[in-house]
Amino acid sequence: MPEGWSVGEEGQFALTLMAPDRKALTLMVGNSGLPPHYAPGQFVHDKLMALRPQNLHIGPARQVTPRAGFAQAYEFEVHYSMGSNTAQGIAKVNIAPAYDSAMFVMTAALANTQQWGGYANWLPLVSEQIQATNGAAFGRRGVMAQNLHNSQEFGEAARRYREWSEQNWKKVTDDRWNSTDRRQAEFRKNLGPTHNYVNPYDTRFPLELPSTYQYYWVNRQGKVLGTDDPSANPNYGSTDDWKQMPRHKQ
Repeated sequence: MPEGWSVGEEGQFALTLMAPDRKALTLMVGNSGLPPHYAPGQFVHDKLMALRPQNLHIGPARQVTPRAGFAQAYEFEVHYSMGSNTAQGIAKVNIAPAYDSAMFVMTAALANTQQWGGYANWLPLVSEQIQATNGAAFGRRGVMAQNLHNSQEFGEAARRYREWSEQNWKKVTDDRWNSTDRRQAEFRKNLGPTHNYVNPYDTRFPLELPSTYQYYWVNRQGKVLGTDDPSANPNYGSTDDWKQMPRHKQ
């Protein structure tokens, strides 16, 4: 974590890191069980709208190298305003297709427009360091494979941050963006409804999955598949042992 930064939101579907002056942040948010042809730009729009921005503009997609464990990745330049402030940054979407759905994970580096010049060459590298190590992350069992940037490259990014921070700290003012607590509450609300399901292979803990699909299946390795077709059965044509998950009753 960059020096002086703090965790703003840390949950099953999202993680945010906030700058000391609240004028910059990194964000990781994801969902499994989405339609495989869901547009990456639409996913960026839907998740950034949880921040309650005005005049959100998302630039054209640029195909980039995906993280390990993902098949595709796209990068977008974003601009928006919040009250009298304007902000911009970079959002990257990694996509991992599954049986009849896909997992989308967005990382974003965002900052006040006046400060973005100092953040642009290192903050996106920081957002790339965020990892999901919990098997239940994004509503999907199994550890998500992710790769880290070369340690030397990250060390150089940290050095640039320290130099930039020392040069600009005196210019930091006491003004703040809108209430952090309210933004975080709205952010959680916009992540979408979820339901708890029972994993037949591990009944100790229910799985929290998005309401994207009516039916979910799981195999012995913890891989989850979603569908709206009650007759669908991933065991057909598969060597895995799939079982349908019932809703968890409290």
